[in-house]
Amino acid sequence: MFVAYLRTFDRLGLRAIPMAADTGPIGGDMSHEFIILAETGESAVFCHRDLVDMPVPGDDIDYEGDLEPVISARTDLYAATDEKHDEAKFEAEVPADKRLSARGIEVGHIFFFGTKYSQSMGCVVQGPDGKDVALQMGSYGIGVSRLVGAIIEASHDDNGIVWPDAVAPFKVGLVNLKSGDAETDAACDALYAKLEAAGISVLYDDTDERAGAKFSNMDLIGLPWQLVVGPRGLKSGTVELKRRATGEKEELSPEAALAKIVG
Repeated sequence: MFVAYLRTFDRLGLRAIPMAADTGPIGGDMSHEFIILAETGESAVFCHRDLVDMPVPGDDIDYEGDLEPVISARTDLYAATDEKHDEAKFEAEVPADKRLSARGIEVGHIFFFGTKYSQSMGCVVQGPDGKDVALQMGSYGIGVSRLVGAIIEASHDDNGIVWPDAVAPFKVGLVNLKSGDAETDAACDALYAKLEAAGISVLYDDTDERAGAKFSNMDLIGLPWQLVVGPRGLKSGTVELKRRATGEKEELSPEAALAKIVG
């Protein structure tokens, strides 16, 4: 679960740092909170700076194999929330240039109960030898409602949100620069239909706002792709495709733009 959480948050576009944490009244041990560093975080956190840049286990991770090296590479380095922080230990174990003190948002928490509850409740299963074995238990949580704020905190710029592809509310923002113009409306309707048919979610701006306002709104919303359609481009057979994360813009044929979005 430790490794699975690292990979889950990475797919969400987040770098989550596992930190030793208090289990609270529920008990258990091997407790780790997964923290996103953010200035608006509710908790003070302290860790070895190398944890921030440590690569996440890849797709080839073997969950049936020995994961201890992956886990110990992280747990051997100091990382703790304020409840578990030991300043003397922090200074003794972490070189001065590697000490990181920051604020963080907790987005997940895992800890192990062992047989603490299963034994007292008589919660057992029969093993291969026919003897009853108490269940091993754990608690695993992800703060789904916290993730929205954490993702925005971790992925934004001066113009607004930059949604990671995996969790964007829509993949494409389709901008009609001249709503009411028959040719532009028809082109947008065709693109919308083709994107939807390909399973691509689309937010269609066909309002009467000025172009500048539409561009600002789309940047603020922060969808991964912006597909801009206007009379001038259509005359030359092109639309504008913008990648929100990089700001890169391309003038492409509608077919080429669709192919790039669908991937």
